[in-house]
Amino acid sequence: MGSVRKRVAIVGGGIAGLAAAVRIRDRAPAGTEIIVYEQSGRLGGKLRTGELAGATVERGAESFLMGAPDGGESAAVRFARRLGLGDALVHPSPIPAALAIGGRLEKVPGGTLVGVPGDLSLLGTVARPVAGADPDEGRPLLAEGEDVAVGALVRARYGDEIADRLVDPMLGGVYAGRADRLSLATTMPALARTARTEHTLTAAVRAAQAASVRVPGRAVFAAVDGGMNRLVGAAAAASSARISLGLPVRELTRTAHGWRLLLGPVPAPQTDDVDAVVLAVPARPAGRLLGGVDADAAAEIETLDYASVALVAFALPPGTPLPDLSGFLVPPTEGMLVKAATFFTRKWAHLDREGGPVIVRASLGRAGEEHLLQHDDAVLAATAHAELGRLLGAELPPPVASWVQRWGGGLPQYAPGHLDRVALARAALADRPGLALAGAAYDGVGIPACVASGENAADDVLKHLEER
Repeated sequence: MGSVRKRVAIVGGGIAGLAAAVRIRDRAPAGTEIIVYEQSGRLGGKLRTGELAGATVERGAESFLMGAPDGGESAAVRFARRLGLGDALVHPSPIPAALAIGGRLEKVPGGTLVGVPGDLSLLGTVARPVAGADPDEGRPLLAEGEDVAVGALVRARYGDEIADRLVDPMLGGVYAGRADRLSLATTMPALARTARTEHTLTAAVRAAQAASVRVPGRAVFAAVDGGMNRLVGAAAAASSARISLGLPVRELTRTAHGWRLLLGPVPAPQTDDVDAVVLAVPARPAGRLLGGVDADAAAEIETLDYASVALVAFALPPGTPLPDLSGFLVPPTEGMLVKAATFFTRKWAHLDREGGPVIVRASLGRAGEEHLLQHDDAVLAATAHAELGRLLGAELPPPVASWVQRWGGGLPQYAPGHLDRVALARAALADRPGLALAGAAYDGVGIPACVASGENAADDVLKHLEER
């Protein structure tokens, strides 16, 4: 790398950008300068820990997967350990979740893969397959390289009821999207792989489940005791990066020696010259910054849509009765504003204090339903409170405290063909060395996917710096 001190800019201070910063700090030569530009006033992106009636309640992502598909630890767990937070990981109580069906709560059937059943006999009264469902037509469900919407495949093989009542709410819980518009290859890669060889959907689900390595005794999910803000703060500290808050990056241009960032307000612009850039911002701002660098890459990225959601958290009086569930999901066919709810103090035993409040967090809004979130916070909270009471069969007591957190345009919606578009965008940037893309816009919405995306982007720019 030579003796000249290298400078790397990371645009975006969410978990993907912070993971990139830590990886560069760990693997770049001593003295490499890292600058994280975050245009908002805080780091963490969709990770934000809040407080409610003295309890720690996440205002964004609440947990992450413990395991990777190969049976190893997920990128998020490895990252937490790297940051010294391995002993702070806590796990949800082993209690079931439910689905709201016909205004009642019914336990989620077992044996499904993100709601797609591998055994149609286990569905009980939740959903019925169509007559003659899932016939073997003597050929694989998907051709090599083909991608379809999850809903299209499920409807064709099992019928509408399973798609509407099971798959849509399960996928909606993760992506705030609709199964009929979400890419199978992106949201359920294991099932997409087996669908290229299996002739029936039940066989494909079972093959995908069999290929997933489950480690006996390992919890499926983890959270950070004290909140996700600890992960954010520890990552910022471990990166030793210079953190620039509130200064937007408005333009990116190639120079003879690297990259120039145009920063700050239009009347008084600043510039920063760096050797490499990791772009870890959502699709539209990334597309805007790439517009002057590579129009083809920008075009592939800017097609990505986002869904807006709102979270409403209620601290209910101590002793408020709740069912013995971790929470529930609501299919769109139920016609409710609430699409999911988590019984926080039930699900996370470390938050359940003697004489403390009973905490429920509801998620509102799906892709295409942004108009339903246009009401003010008080109306959203009152609607959610009333809907929760109806589903639980008794009016809930007024909350001791509550808050509303909005995530406008917060969750990417991966349409069929998403992986191909991302591959094309990255291929277009291959001859723009020292520039890498990271984050949920490309590689998945979960914390492990975002961490891995940031680390892979860091490895790309490190390789470029070594070659210089």
